[in-house]
Amino acid sequence: MEQTKVDQMLQLGITAYNQGDLQEAERLYKAILEVQPKHPYANHNLGLIAVSKNQSGVALPLFKNAVDFNPNIEQFWLSHIEALIAEQQFENAQQALKEGELKGLTRENLKTLIKNLVSAKALHPLTQVPAQTEMQELINHYQNGRYGDAENLAILLTQQFPNHQFGWKILGIVLAKKGKRSEALVAIRKAIVLTPADAEVHYNFALVLQELGKLDEAEAGYRQAIKLKNNYAEAHGNLGVTLQALGKSYEAEASYRQAIKFRPHFAEAHSNLGNTLQELGKLDEAETVCKRAVTLKADLAEAHNNLGVTLRELGRLEDAQSSFRQAIKLKSDFAEAHSNLGNMLQELGKLDEAEASCRHVLKLQPAYAEAHNNLGITLHALGNLYGAQASYRQAIALKPDLALAHQRLGITLYLNGDIDSALVTMKRAHHIDPNSKPVTLLLSLLKSQKSIKKANLGVDNVSDLARLTSNPLILNRAVEEEFIASLYEMISRELDEAKDARYGKGKCSTDFSLFDDNRYIVKSVAQDLTKIMMEAVKSEIYIDDSFFNIFRPGSGTTVHRHINSLDNVTGLNLDKKKYSLVYYLSEGDQNCRESGILKLYDPSDDILPHKGMITIIPATRRHSSVYAGKKDRVMVGVNFYSL
Repeated sequence: MEQTKVDQMLQLGITAYNQGDLQEAERLYKAILEVQPKHPYANHNLGLIAVSKNQSGVALPLFKNAVDFNPNIEQFWLSHIEALIAEQQFENAQQALKEGELKGLTRENLKTLIKNLVSAKALHPLTQVPAQTEMQELINHYQNGRYGDAENLAILLTQQFPNHQFGWKILGIVLAKKGKRSEALVAIRKAIVLTPADAEVHYNFALVLQELGKLDEAEAGYRQAIKLKNNYAEAHGNLGVTLQALGKSYEAEASYRQAIKFRPHFAEAHSNLGNTLQELGKLDEAETVCKRAVTLKADLAEAHNNLGVTLRELGRLEDAQSSFRQAIKLKSDFAEAHSNLGNMLQELGKLDEAEASCRHVLKLQPAYAEAHNNLGITLHALGNLYGAQASYRQAIALKPDLALAHQRLGITLYLNGDIDSALVTMKRAHHIDPNSKPVTLLLSLLKSQKSIKKANLGVDNVSDLARLTSNPLILNRAVEEEFIASLYEMISRELDEAKDARYGKGKCSTDFSLFDDNRYIVKSVAQDLTKIMMEAVKSEIYIDDSFFNIFRPGSGTTVHRHINSLDNVTGLNLDKKKYSLVYYLSEGDQNCRESGILKLYDPSDDILPHKGMITIIPATRRHSSVYAGKKDRVMVGVNFYSL
């Protein structure tokens, strides 16, 4: 490599380091050392990166190379001596001070170094230090993956120098690498006792606790590491992972942002932040962040997988499929990506490919409960109900609290005619996840079906009992102004933020649980509308969604229908039991170009709303609306099932 090229790489490394991109800087410095092993600045700057990670022992030979090659650079001596002091090599530090003074260390720097050396000696008066060659040999074993040799040497050092933290620290790391996590904790605890102010030791301790599933303790460990070293990007990043696993998504988001603040090119932190944003429903930002992660590190399979999950939630299934396939291309044994691809293929109706993908996941990871569940869903869609049941039961055996597996098993039992077993299974699902709307719906449906059978009605499909007298069914109800006022008092979001068929600068409820509001007027209206819906479909009902919309100029809905994945489950026929209601509390301004006509399709029909009008249509019927009036149009929407 030409010297000009080396100089360019050095400058790029310095720039990357100054910008906080330590990974790129480290890559560039190591590339230089491959062709010029004694390059003083590459050695020195690589040592600085090690020191920033609290790895003074790793930095020492690098600083020594820099000093030996060019002893006239004062900064080389400063870094070398500080590292010796940090590693408690006090005799070596004393000798280096003498040599540095001869080479021109300034009086001021000499005074500072001597003061630091005296203070360190006072803290560790009886500490005996391993030889530099032994520590370097241990580091070499570890860095080259010779964990058995590293473990043996680390144990020897802890026996010979029990009060020096280096052997304990490396022993803990090596034991963790070898899967001996409980033993690793013992070694790392000893290192913490010897050097309680070492942020990296606390970080390693937390990392092992996290791997052991002791998440609360891991959180405390990462926070201690950050307390000792606030700009510790890796600690912020892994704290985010721990918080996310604990269900503290907002705190996890904050931790990932801190990690990125201190290391702007931290691809893994960007990827994990994107995953958290997706879970929080911030899909557009999640996509942007995941794409940034992929740009920073194109071979990071996890980033492609997280991008795929986000794209799937955004409804861009083909793009999501491409991301999952790229993740698998980069990491062929990536079980989660294979599982996500299987789900995606199932959603796209490519059932044979989906089955093959699921079975491939299980070859990679036979104990992956979610993959067994996904295989069951695919087999169900293929019409193999008994095969699906076997997969769901295997998922439950591996993970008894997997509510979705209990739910899907209950569905297949019901479709096979075993309604009693289906009820028992669905009750288990409800016990595990009492807030699941699909489980609550299915439980209500099964109870209703059992009652019908007991009454000897001889009907298997309840939807035959519950048909609208007209489509659309149009009714009227007086509007309470108090009810309208209460909607304006509620917390709301802009229609554009809903990320569904609604659009514009109008307002809507923050979720789909309007009727859960405890205001008297809301409860009164909900009760009255429930009676109207029951009369309309001539059966008991289950309310799935309730919400409000406030249309303003430029608001509306694109062509859509209110059918979800559960409604499409083969054999359940929930799509035939589902209906959508709109209750117009105010019609707004109808003297305009787009007066908000409710447009129905299949067949086409146009309805001009008026105050108090109620429309009920099958949820399968597509509809849309465009509104440009100057006055607010206020309406309530309900999606419900006949039971």
